[in-house]
Amino acid sequence: MGIKRQNGRHRHSMVLPVPTALHIDFVSDVACPWCAVGLASLQQALKNSADAVQATLHFQPFELNPDMPPGGEDVDEHLRRKYGSTPEQRAQIQATIRERGAAVGFAFKPDGRGRIVNTFNAHRLLHWAALVGADKQLALKRALLEAYHGRAERVDHDDVLLAAVRQVGLDIERARQILGSDEFADAVRAAERRWQMAGIQSVPAVVINERHLISGGQPPEVFEQALRQIAAAQ
Repeated sequence: MGIKRQNGRHRHSMVLPVPTALHIDFVSDVACPWCAVGLASLQQALKNSADAVQATLHFQPFELNPDMPPGGEDVDEHLRRKYGSTPEQRAQIQATIRERGAAVGFAFKPDGRGRIVNTFNAHRLLHWAALVGADKQLALKRALLEAYHGRAERVDHDDVLLAAVRQVGLDIERARQILGSDEFADAVRAAERRWQMAGIQSVPAVVINERHLISGGQPPEVFEQALRQIAAAQ
């Protein structure tokens, strides 16, 4: 506590700590339900730790199913083939994800996504949104997660992607131009390779200041503790 003299009187003033600026790369896929949980959880943790942390979020591309053909694949068939899971196991995992989502304010569609689809065009639009501004990229990411996991909409369809663009106030004609071309395809693939070479093999992966990795859709208190520890060590 410091003391300032003003107008012949003593005034006490408390020096408030300045929050530590952190750069957060959120490596994820729109198709990943745990990424929806993880983002909502991380945002809650950032809100709870605002006294110590001031972070900028940057969304980095990761495709869980880069070879998914047009039309996609039934989600149950896909999970059975990819992981060998039983219907009972899938139902239990779905229930857990819905419960974890509800705890951080993300509402999953009760009967699931319906189909697993290709998300490359969504990543191209997210790359473009980042060039407009970090806040727009965050808004678009949330809109796409809500469209896919909250309403089971086909995020491989241009009309769904453009609706998300319109929802967050981005230029819909520019987005339509991107979707009608290969613009940003090389940049997205380069970013995907970069994070894979850095050792990211599963998502969500939260990378802080390009040095600290927090894996998975952790609860807010886990993220908050890590954020505070990293900020204090800066």
